[in-house]
Amino acid sequence: MTQLQQTLSRSFTFGGKGLHTGNIAKMTINPAPEDYGIRFRRTDMAEDAFIEAVAENVSATTRSTTLTENGASVMTVEHLLSALTGMGIDNALIDIDNCEVPILDGSAKPYIDAIWKDGIVAQKAERKYIEIEKELVITSEKTGSSVVITPSDTLSYSVEIDFNSKVLGLQTAEWNPSTVYAEEIGTCRTFVFFHEIEYLFNNNLIKGGDVDNAIVIVENPVPDEQLQRLSEVFNVPALQRCDNGYLNNLELRFPNECARHKLLDLIGDLRLAGGFLKANIRAVRPGHTINTNAAKALRELLGNK
Repeated sequence: MTQLQQTLSRSFTFGGKGLHTGNIAKMTINPAPEDYGIRFRRTDMAEDAFIEAVAENVSATTRSTTLTENGASVMTVEHLLSALTGMGIDNALIDIDNCEVPILDGSAKPYIDAIWKDGIVAQKAERKYIEIEKELVITSEKTGSSVVITPSDTLSYSVEIDFNSKVLGLQTAEWNPSTVYAEEIGTCRTFVFFHEIEYLFNNNLIKGGDVDNAIVIVENPVPDEQLQRLSEVFNVPALQRCDNGYLNNLELRFPNECARHKLLDLIGDLRLAGGFLKANIRAVRPGHTINTNAAKALRELLGNK
């Protein structure tokens, strides 16, 4: 069955702070013509400050994915790209008036809630799938990570995460034709370990993080003075000790929400291959660096088409 390209039925606007910069941004996702792909436009810069969402424009992968083209950059694009992919959007122009996509609730759920039911329209052109003829394997000896992309007539993803965490344990997650992205993947939030927070904040990251947009995992009992410092970092009146491994006795949306979020990230990062894949993707300990390296390898294999 032929799949037609899709775009948005109208424009959708979102606003909020960036996870890492803390900067407030207004972002509008607009319809775009057939074969346009996904492009960002920095409306606070020159009129032609466009950034195409392709792997060769990846400029940084520290705790998020940053794209840069002709001096214009946009950070933390992975959740939005994942949402557009999961909802089947081929073509969109994203206007943003700052350097980082708003983190919203730390998942793709706000995009899904706004767009999913009546915000998508079919176009006339057929979708052009990305297909490969032989298996592609990307590995990292440093992290023990791998992404294996195998030819297939359909699309499927599987991820396995292992942070040597007694709270998380070893988790897996999958996305295939039987899995509804909007309900089972896109709603899953980003996460951080408590012991990482001060380091990240001191290194100019997670300035926009708070307990409403991230799952905070706590491996060991936390002294009161550390909770107080974290309260100041997150700008909240008080944080509570937890007895379930998560700060403030957080209610998870799924028992394996963290693995599902890593799958969400992988889907977004691999969209930088330039479109929709027909392949089986298996990832172990995925992260933005190896994810985007896999997208780059796909682009190079196919001649950056």
